[in-house]
Amino acid sequence: MTPERQYDLALFGATGFTGGLTARYLAENGPEGLRWALVGRNRAKLESVRVGLERVLGSGVPAPELLEADAADAGALSKVASVARVVITTVGPYALYGEPLVAACAAAGTDYLDLTGEPEFVDRMWLGYHERARSSGARLVHCCGFDSIPHDLGAYFTVKQLPEGVPLTVNGYVRMGGQFSGGTYHSAINGIARARQTLGAARQRRQAESRPAGRAIHSATPRPRRDRDLGGWVVPMPTIDGPIVRRSAAALERYGPDFSYGHNLVVGSLGTLAAITGGIGVVGLMAPLPPTRKLLLKAKAPGEGPSEATRAKGWFKVRFIGEGGGQRVVTEVSGGDPGYGETAKMLAESGLCLAFDRLPPSAGQVTTAQAMGDALLARLQREGIDFSLLEPAAG
Repeated sequence: MTPERQYDLALFGATGFTGGLTARYLAENGPEGLRWALVGRNRAKLESVRVGLERVLGSGVPAPELLEADAADAGALSKVASVARVVITTVGPYALYGEPLVAACAAAGTDYLDLTGEPEFVDRMWLGYHERARSSGARLVHCCGFDSIPHDLGAYFTVKQLPEGVPLTVNGYVRMGGQFSGGTYHSAINGIARARQTLGAARQRRQAESRPAGRAIHSATPRPRRDRDLGGWVVPMPTIDGPIVRRSAAALERYGPDFSYGHNLVVGSLGTLAAITGGIGVVGLMAPLPPTRKLLLKAKAPGEGPSEATRAKGWFKVRFIGEGGGQRVVTEVSGGDPGYGETAKMLAESGLCLAFDRLPPSAGQVTTAQAMGDALLARLQREGIDFSLLEPAAG
């Protein structure tokens, strides 16, 4: 836990779509006497957000204070990091705007949380700031929304149902329904456009990062197929979630001496699969070229997002099948709107967890399972995200 600071939490991005939902969640569900601040470059916009929050404040939760800082102003960011125990940011694309805040938190020994799903950014931050954060005691926790908490904690929950000290294999199968915001769309387009930089950062990290002594961590072999039990076509899902799960496994001995994880998407029909594949292919061709990338980015503005009615129809289910020691278990993580309602909840609860819960020692760039594990799992279960054991261990 960081030394006493003026604020328990500081939130960047509250004037944006997902940041606004996160601020509202904290206002409605924060603990009594929460010391928190909203941070941004435009004070008038921050004032407007605070006025809206004052109408929904929970019992004993004070209105947030306001701090002015630009995402590119290193001096202002250092001041924010020095007065907060935990800093949360929803300001992306993170590869373009995120590094100065990570640097400030790593230097100040301040815990840092974000919503990134950008592998390049996560790898570059590990290369640049992991050791500095270990020295200062800061916990740098990326991917604290739908990327990648349900998958990371879901695999962790599954592993806990299996025998200890034996080789384990876990496969995750994702189904979901919902829409994405302008900020998420822009991050995705920029991530695809930066494929070369992403591969380069991953290669540098592999060369620099040590492996766990006496233990092996693998990616399960992908196998596209039709699966009747899962109710659709199963294809590999090449998102950041799989690497995050495997990093948790590398950090925690509970995952056994030899651990494999595969991450998969389940779609209902070949037509849906073809549409997804075709859309990704078109974006993959257009995003690297500046003129066509500009056209793609114009299709959805940052700050836009689905309506409350649309979000209410959103859902996700992640099924996990775990095997090891002659036993097999089936678990499931499920919840509502994956991109926004539940993401805001997961991010806010992660911040509260780091600020207030008794946690195992950790520092540097760490995963949610590594940094918060059982404490965050309990928080999310209390708030309606379901972690279920569908089929107990059976030999």
